[in-house]
Amino acid sequence: MTLVDRLRYLRVVLVLGGLACLALYPLMLFWPSGWAWHIGHSDYPMMIVGIYATLGVFLILAARDPLANLSLIWFTVWSSAVHGAIMAVQAVTQPGQMGHLAGDVPALFIVAIALAILTPRAKWAARLRTHSGH
Repeated sequence: MTLVDRLRYLRVVLVLGGLACLALYPLMLFWPSGWAWHIGHSDYPMMIVGIYATLGVFLILAARDPLANLSLIWFTVWSSAVHGAIMAVQAVTQPGQMGHLAGDVPALFIVAIALAILTPRAKWAARLRTHSGH
């Protein structure tokens, strides 16, 4: 796969990842066992929804020029991997949380892996910037 192809696919993954972040609240409502953290009312999930909605908007905006947004993309990679790992441990060790292994845990890892594979490293990004005039 050429660097140009990787950048094209990266743009698609950024938009899809952004849309997934924006879909968090509906997913929590319609599939609570895989996406909600609390039973009953809690203010905490809405704070997380707000953070992920904001991330979703910025991921979609980053798709316009991924090379100018590498720090956001790498933040998303690492924060998704860490969040997924913590949620996986909690799902395995806490009764009633196993549904997350079929919901948010794989989604977090899929986003992290796809972005990590497609995002150019510093050397490649510099080469792409040189060729594209950035």
